[in-house]
Amino acid sequence: MRKNNALWGLIFLTPQLLGLIIFAIIPLISALVLSFMEWDGFGERSFVGLENFIYQFSSSDFWKATYNTILYTVLTVPIGLMISLLLAIALNKIKGKEIYRLFYFMPVVTSSVSIGVIWMWILNGDLGILNQALAMIGIVGPDWLTNTNLVMISIAMLSIWWQLGYNMVIFLAGLQGISKTYYEAAEIDGASKFQQFRNITLPMLSPTTFFVAIMAIIGSFQVFDQAFVMTNGGPGKASYTMVYHIYDNAFVDFRFGESSAAAMILFVVILIFTLVQFKLQKRWVHYEE
Repeated sequence: MRKNNALWGLIFLTPQLLGLIIFAIIPLISALVLSFMEWDGFGERSFVGLENFIYQFSSSDFWKATYNTILYTVLTVPIGLMISLLLAIALNKIKGKEIYRLFYFMPVVTSSVSIGVIWMWILNGDLGILNQALAMIGIVGPDWLTNTNLVMISIAMLSIWWQLGYNMVIFLAGLQGISKTYYEAAEIDGASKFQQFRNITLPMLSPTTFFVAIMAIIGSFQVFDQAFVMTNGGPGKASYTMVYHIYDNAFVDFRFGESSAAAMILFVVILIFTLVQFKLQKRWVHYEE
């Protein structure tokens, strides 16, 4: 019976395992091998050792992409998590919350290209809806996508709005998993709503917050679609991100070895950030006994 159950378990796991091996593990190993080689995508590959990595660390484009990616992460992750949490709390107990969830989640399942094109019109400096709304209250709107100081902020605004529904649904699931008895006991003891939020909601929601934060940081380091569709990395590479740098090296300049080296550096950075967060979670993440 045990062997039979194990066999059926393996059969059901096989499609997922094959997908993991074919679409994740093999490409990762291939990128690692290619990062030590010089290849234009057509001719023979030649081993160059650490030369591709040395080139990346000495490239101004690499450091520009790193700065823009970190800036994007700083802008999107804390603000996005805070707004999502507050919105989830607001929708947790109101009537018709299923309808609100639907409306907030609709952008998440919309194509990134479609979202980018729509926001290009919204943020247009001359005819954009946002600047027209600002003009109605006497404010002259800037050129959101052509100003080097504002372009990453503009892309961050789009991303926060785009992922708001996903994070909100995860937080809602976490809130609904908190037992009402904690709040009832707190009310009997005379705790205010803010005290309940600080001493019950936040600690009990910390595992959910940890998961959402991990996924948000990983996603922010991989930003590409928005910059590619809306600004093409400009103006003056002000929206040139790490994944855009990887794409540019591989499919524009046909330097696949250098592109793979940049991809491996990004992989290591994301891995380090994730491991550090797992290490620090013991200090602030509280699991219900």
